[in-house]
Amino acid sequence: MSRHAPGASPRGRRLDPTHAPHRAFTLIELLVVIAIISILAAILFPVFSKVRENARRASCQSNLKQIGLACAQYTQDFDESIMPVEVSAGTSGDYVTWWGTEDSTYHYHMDAGHGLLQPFMKSAQVQSCPSFDSSISTDKGLTGYGYNSDYLSPFATTANGTCAATDAYKDCVDAAGNSTTRTVILAQIDAPSKTVQMADSAQRDFTTGKLSADPFLSAPNDYFPSIHARHNGTANVLWLDGHVKAMRVLYHSGTFGPYGYQASDYTALNLGDLDEDGNFDTNELFNGTGKP
Repeated sequence: MSRHAPGASPRGRRLDPTHAPHRAFTLIELLVVIAIISILAAILFPVFSKVRENARRASCQSNLKQIGLACAQYTQDFDESIMPVEVSAGTSGDYVTWWGTEDSTYHYHMDAGHGLLQPFMKSAQVQSCPSFDSSISTDKGLTGYGYNSDYLSPFATTANGTCAATDAYKDCVDAAGNSTTRTVILAQIDAPSKTVQMADSAQRDFTTGKLSADPFLSAPNDYFPSIHARHNGTANVLWLDGHVKAMRVLYHSGTFGPYGYQASDYTALNLGDLDEDGNFDTNELFNGTGKP
């Protein structure tokens, strides 16, 4: 029989299990924990980034829907005429555009609060995509989006009609010497649901090679990719019937276009085209017919 009381040590001290000595982590154990945390971070951070971008994409889609409603109100108020990309402000070099008023007398200052759509939107911020840094092109105002001006507001030339006056390039001009556009009536569009009105846009700056704002969309056969897939590889597109959809863009490969552009310069910036038949020489999603 033991001579020691239960719970007592051989020297007579009672052992308290709640005050047992603590063992510190070894270096190897700490390294394993750090490695696990690093792996989890590498897995989760891209997921969090995609979630944030999806939220910005949803906000961008909301912007485009509001712009689409404003465009529809403009068309209704102007006898079914589709909004022009710009109209002359009456002074040489000055225009009222869909994204603001341009004042060439003040270093091409852009007043985003007085564009063609502002009477219907009351907010210039709607024109700014949350995933695009508008500050990189301050002369163009808040322009995260581009307009299908090639088909919905073509510039008037002697090639597509008669002109009261022309410039050296045979473009029609008004009394102030500003370029003019041809009016397009909504009834002229055969397939509004398959006609791009606006989309996430940008252009490659030939001087810096970086992105800059582009309020004009280029159709595929312009060979100047301007659709910007800034939302997890997709671009938000406003169609003429008012619906908005995220679309995958098509990229060129090798050397393309009459000026020999390098496709890699554009794919690196996520700049591509919208096309349905895989033929960049056709503009079925821009020309209003839904057909090549």
